[in-house]
Amino acid sequence: MSRLAKTAVEMPKNVKISFDKTAVNVEGPKGKLTLSIPSDVVLENKDSKIFVNRLSDTKQARSNHGTIKRLIEGMCVGVTNGHKRDLEVQGVGFRVAVQGNKLVMNIGFSHPIEYEFPKDVKVTAAKPTEISVEGIDKALVGLVAAKIRGFKPPEPYKGKGIRYAGEIVKRKQGKQVTK
Repeated sequence: MSRLAKTAVEMPKNVKISFDKTAVNVEGPKGKLTLSIPSDVVLENKDSKIFVNRLSDTKQARSNHGTIKRLIEGMCVGVTNGHKRDLEVQGVGFRVAVQGNKLVMNIGFSHPIEYEFPKDVKVTAAKPTEISVEGIDKALVGLVAAKIRGFKPPEPYKGKGIRYAGEIVKRKQGKQVTK
């Protein structure tokens, strides 16, 4: 049995979890999330704790066992505290701004890049070189942050581009001029 899924999911006091054989619904102060459950995983509710069990011992069932448990834990965190991902913009003249539901980025191209982000995600730019992505769905927050980073990933020679906060970019040595 998975060591990860042996432990129960603790339900926070302000979170309501309901489930049937096909889906889990998690509702909290920030919103509501739904997750479909594979047929080889079963949920049990005992003493305000959710236990995840598997019906068979196939490789797929073992994989789903721990994954579903961690996804439910992430949903509980999302509807109570939310998830956040920070990005940094580095480069001379590079800047970003939020206009309505669009992120406008001047990142070294001949034209500004406009990215319309989903309504379930909140994108803010406190400074022209900092982007913050927040939301209740961890996967959607990560996807939006990865899409924004994908417009101009950091290059290895000067380090210019969009990177995650705290990301270390391995730098390469440029051409050597010999005499």
